[in-house]
Amino acid sequence: MKSNQSVAAVLTAAVLIAGLCGCKKEEGPMERAGKQVDKAVEKTGQQIEKAGRKIQDTAKSDKK
Repeated sequence: MKSNQSVAAVLTAAVLIAGLCGCKKEEGPMERAGKQVDKAVEKTGQQIEKAGRKIQDTAKSDKK
């Protein structure tokens, strides 16, 4: 009886693994465009932070 359960467990695991491997889709044009937008937004945010630090540094030096 245990042998049948072991075989069933192995077959179930194999089916699940095969199913997960078959689900991977290639990126479409919209997904690639979305990733490019994400990168652009991240770069813009970094530049805004950099500008903000420069403004703060300038303001601190003007106070002295």
